[in-house]
Amino acid sequence: MKVLQINSVCGIGSTGRIATDIHAILNEQGHESYIAYGRGNAINCDTAIRIGNKYDNYIHVAKTRIFDKHGFGSKRATKKFIAEVNELNPDLIHLHNIHGYYINVEILFEYLKQIGKPIIWTLHDCWPFTGHCTYFEFTGCDCWRIEGNHRCIQKRSYPSSMLFNSSRSNFKRKRIAFTGVKNLTIVTPSKWLAELVKKSFLKEYPVKVINNGIDLDIFKPTKSNFRIKYNLEGKFIILGVASDWETRKGYKYFLEMSNTLSNDEKIVLVGLDESQINNLPNNIIGIKRTNSTKELAEIYSTADVFVNPTLEDNFPTTNIESLACGTPVITFETGGSGEIVDTNTGFIIPKGDTSSLWNAILKIKDTGKKKFSKMCVERSHQYYNKEINFNKYINLYNNESIS
Repeated sequence: MKVLQINSVCGIGSTGRIATDIHAILNEQGHESYIAYGRGNAINCDTAIRIGNKYDNYIHVAKTRIFDKHGFGSKRATKKFIAEVNELNPDLIHLHNIHGYYINVEILFEYLKQIGKPIIWTLHDCWPFTGHCTYFEFTGCDCWRIEGNHRCIQKRSYPSSMLFNSSRSNFKRKRIAFTGVKNLTIVTPSKWLAELVKKSFLKEYPVKVINNGIDLDIFKPTKSNFRIKYNLEGKFIILGVASDWETRKGYKYFLEMSNTLSNDEKIVLVGLDESQINNLPNNIIGIKRTNSTKELAEIYSTADVFVNPTLEDNFPTTNIESLACGTPVITFETGGSGEIVDTNTGFIIPKGDTSSLWNAILKIKDTGKKKFSKMCVERSHQYYNKEINFNKYINLYNNESIS
């Protein structure tokens, strides 16, 4: 079987690593695997196909920033790519993130409708069925509803538009483009997103839930000198990790929390930019984003508790990575974040309830991390082993190819 995956990035970030993990499993099983990607460098894939170039990306960004036409640029790059796909002639195409300034979704889906081959589409956020935004519940935006005015109230959110708000026309164009594909199956990592898909214009397609998985040979309890390096001996470490600390990720809750910390408590935030680091209070240690999974495993393992105050998320791998490293998780009951944790491995807190959030942190501090660690690791092995979870994709490929 020859499989082509399409994603914005290859081998970096959560979606990029998911694509390369599936790629590795396909190769191990003797299949022919390719990943087409739109930005950055390809990692862990020697058969990667770049869609366009950085100049195509820049033009697509400009079209997004000015006209709010994200997903409708990159015409030349997409036509050239489709010619390559025709020559490659894959048996099955697996879409991941088709947003990200690199591909024209109308041209892509017109082609997918013509070839009639099995298509798998993993949704990692809500962008495919909204007029603009990738997430909407935390702001109350209704630009995704079938019945509604489809005007997004978050035009400055990713993919940001600085001038026009084209969300109404975007919604109509997406709906026309993305519906009517004969052999398409949607996969979501969370039950939460699956239920939203069933209420969107994508409801005509079958939806399957396949949880994200991680590399448990890397994410495991790991010893390091992290406490010594950052002068944290004897401190209770409250950890937060994100690839981009935007409002939705709950950055403000850590800043508020810093006002209540005692001398033996310290917050560590991973994924901050230079400006954010320079403006942190003294009791928060800021670390830039890292693509080193080994370094992340060391940080997760060192922390006493992982706090994810996300206001909306699909199925955050950060929660899974923390569990695998033996560190309990506290998260708001938002999106699919709470689906990852149970009462033996952390706490699920009502969204925005800072009092309950802090009380849960103190409970873990009082009882000690060791009470949770074994069950955290066991849960990660039971539900989030990438070998098991991503093999579900291979089974789905086989079933779709046969049908």
